[in-house]
Amino acid sequence: MSFQGTTAGRVITRFNGVVDRLRSSRLLGPLVGRYLTVVSYTGRRSGRTFRTPVGYRRTGDVVSIQVMLADTKNWWRNFTGDGGPLTLDLPGDPVTGHAVAERVRENRVNVTVRL
Repeated sequence: MSFQGTTAGRVITRFNGVVDRLRSSRLLGPLVGRYLTVVSYTGRRSGRTFRTPVGYRRTGDVVSIQVMLADTKNWWRNFTGDGGPLTLDLPGDPVTGHAVAERVRENRVNVTVRL
């Protein structure tokens, strides 16, 4: 399901812009950056580069992303099966990793990124 061009799509685009501005804020950026990152990846079918903000948790060289309402989102589908490469804009510098998405229950997916 694609929201592009719909009211929901415009709201999501606007929200993503707000998250980006919060992350780059000198005042709130360090706090927000501990919980939110931006995932950059190349679409498997389109070959286009996409960026989307996500919540994350990092433990060593593993980043976990819980995708809630997964059936309304498409980005994680690029990482099913054997997964694929992506870049995370973590505090400090962007880092690359290999992500694998796994459906854990209806409408819920976990994406595990090994840096």
